Amino acid sequence: MIILKTSRELTCMKHAGRIAQNALQIAGALVKPGVSTWEIDKAAHDYIVGEGAVPSCLGYGGFPATCCISVNDVVVHGIPSKKKILKEGDIVSIDLCATYEGFVGDNTWTFPCGKVSKEAQDLMDATRESLFQGIEAAKPGNRIGDVGSAVQRYVEARGYSVVRNYTGHGVGAKMHEDPSVPNYGTPGRGVRLLPGMVIAIEPMVCQGTYDVKTLPDGWTTLTKDGKLAAHFEHTVAITESGPVILTKGD
Repeated sequence: MIILKTSRELTCMKHAGRIAQNALQIAGALVKPGVSTWEIDKAAHDYIVGEGAVPSCLGYGGFPATCCISVNDVVVHGIPSKKKILKEGDIVSIDLCATYEGFVGDNTWTFPCGKVSKEAQDLMDATRESLFQGIEAAKPGNRIGDVGSAVQRYVEARGYSVVRNYTGHGVGAKMHEDPSVPNYGTPGRGVRLLPGMVIAIEPMVCQGTYDVKTLPDGWTTLTKDGKLAAHFEHTVAITESGPVILTKGD
């Protein structure tokens, strides 16, 4: 069931989105050689709690941390660890959510660790731009397929692939609501976008094949071919005047 949000609920979601984005920027600023992913996670956790919000990912389905921190060929759901020390040239996807007054803000960014290769930078640039291509297509009256198609066309035109196993989703009082928002699709197909809908658009893009594998921990998901992956995400409200990004910081 798709839940349309009231203006009051959208105001709460905007506040949650601000906290989530600020936490993401704090986390991203710590992406440097020699820093552990545990340190990054703790900084994000402390900021979210300090703002009177709740780290939505912590404990969700048993996930043990505030952030999913995915490095290089890890596509999604990397578990922060004191043993995982970042090194020069890594690319680091940080996915986190904050719940404020019962509503969730959800966002992700991929950060370079020091100087990265041209190939890594090109992948990040393409993935980030594909997110904004998807957001631009999230207009009232369009359909979910228009959003996914916009992402897919941009990504595949540059020789990359979009992950099929994981998609964007509705956001609201729960982190994951209807509808599913794939990063691929056919224009004019799928659920129609209506004012009051809020969706997370989150391209996960691979250098090589989009096939993935999950480690025995049940969370960490990598590219099957060991090539790099990048991940960008915003929470977006559908309004009469067009898409509005709710995950904007100060």
